[in-house]
Amino acid sequence: MQRSLSQLSWKSLTRPWQEIDWFLLLLLIGLTSIGGLMIRSTQVNQGETSYWWQQLVTGGIGLAIAFFIARQRYEGLTRWKWIIYGLTNLSLVAVMLTGTESGGAQRWISILGFNVQPSEFAKLGLIITLAGILHERTASTLPAMVKALGITALPWILVFLQPDLGTSLVFGAIVLSMLYWANAKLGWLVLLISPMVSAIIFNLYLPAWFFWVGAMAAIAWYTVPWRWYSMVGAGVINLVSARLGQILWGLLKDYQKDRLILFLDPDKDPLGGGYHLIQSRIAIGAGEIWGRGLHQGTQTQLNFIPEQHTDFIFSAIGEELGFIGAIFVVISFWLICLRLVIIAQNAKDNFGSLLAIGVLAMVVFQVLVNIGMTIGLAPVTGIPLPWVSYGRSALLTNFISIGLVESVMNHRHRLRF
Repeated sequence: MQRSLSQLSWKSLTRPWQEIDWFLLLLLIGLTSIGGLMIRSTQVNQGETSYWWQQLVTGGIGLAIAFFIARQRYEGLTRWKWIIYGLTNLSLVAVMLTGTESGGAQRWISILGFNVQPSEFAKLGLIITLAGILHERTASTLPAMVKALGITALPWILVFLQPDLGTSLVFGAIVLSMLYWANAKLGWLVLLISPMVSAIIFNLYLPAWFFWVGAMAAIAWYTVPWRWYSMVGAGVINLVSARLGQILWGLLKDYQKDRLILFLDPDKDPLGGGYHLIQSRIAIGAGEIWGRGLHQGTQTQLNFIPEQHTDFIFSAIGEELGFIGAIFVVISFWLICLRLVIIAQNAKDNFGSLLAIGVLAMVVFQVLVNIGMTIGLAPVTGIPLPWVSYGRSALLTNFISIGLVESVMNHRHRLRF
């Protein structure tokens, strides 16, 4: 009798969350714990002991918020999408007017003594707004796709002007993924990114650039209405983008140029722009299979790697936990992404499915770029590793995003009367 009562009380306690993905939450708790552990290891010899417990406390608050959101019905957000979009843009404008500058970028607002980074929350605001728009009308037509791109343009420009190149790239990954999931033709998405690719190829290999321009003209012919006009337009845009790319390149800060170039050969400037990448690769290689152990990494403990508790936290993991620890983190992210895909597929409506895909795109892009830059496969863009890197705004954004996805999972069954 006592056992049945205890089972009944447990069921009544968990009933509001009984349909959520518990495995997904366990993975996030594990990654946040590893993040706190590694942040403490990177800072203990520098006399800074507050970052790690701030990370864990923020993670606990974020987890509580995720549980609260998972209990609510996510469908109500469709009525608030324009308010969320307006608040997102207002917060980004406030950064430009009253924000705190650090490291050559103005990205933070001081609220009650805490530095808040609105661009992190703007990613979630964009996901909700696009999901609401594409839920009403899919991207299977050009006007619908152009509308989604127009909505993305304003917050993207505001973030780019801070300047925050990394977050602006995340915006691009989010909108392209959500458009694809909302039935936009693959050819349209290729044409959308073709000017940027054309600008890059033009400066690398001229014959390949001519081939690319011809290929884009052919794709426009077969996928876009008004074939002749679209074919000529695609060709002209890709031709002009080569010069436009040079103009935009001149607008970038010197440190941004270094980040985009030196990952190909960091030894060209080993004491300047290539320093991060060289030291990061040394640290990861020094970890070998099992790692040097907590507080034992030479690169980590002697502070050879700048920003190792934020952007380069994976370098500390590779050195002190070795290949085993690094591959555990990678597999955890793979499982998280797998769960997000399953939730998107099983959502009861397009809005919930698009929310899950938007969060998936945000996580995948940040993980690939962050880990890629620490091992020399991507430029240094200042993108943190989700749930692991130190950053209160980023951590809260990630947990709130998962709370929305868990709400999709928790309410995936249609109401029965």
